Amino acid sequence: MKRTALALAAALLASGARAQAPCPQAGEVTPQMLLGTWVADLQGSWDSATLKLEANPDFAGSLRGTLDREGQHLQVAGDLDDDGFTLEESADGQHIAATWLGDVVEGSCGREIRGTRTRDGEASGRAFVLRKR
Repeated sequence: MKRTALALAAALLASGARAQAPCPQAGEVTPQMLLGTWVADLQGSWDSATLKLEANPDFAGSLRGTLDREGQHLQVAGDLDDDGFTLEESADGQHIAATWLGDVVEGSCGREIRGTRTRDGEASGRAFVLRKR
């Protein structure tokens, strides 16, 4: 009886450990972990926007998707590498309208990115926060 109870307790603990994935450090986050829907907040601009990221089939390890804000449907393409998070925004799919440069926030388990969005032709940008839904 004691052996069965101990075996059951050990199995429950082991299954609980497997079910709870470890939180990756910022440097361990991969582009695949960024796939999905994000809420984008831009300082001094729109209240929030929805960013949807998927794998880019044309470039392995890269991202593409859409940014929906204030009735606009924009295309985005980006990367996550040793230099950080980069996202390019385009209204027509050909010309870059804005560039997002940021970093995964340490302790966020890859669910928050902070940085600066700079529109084409601007000397300085505005702070942004991306939070995964």
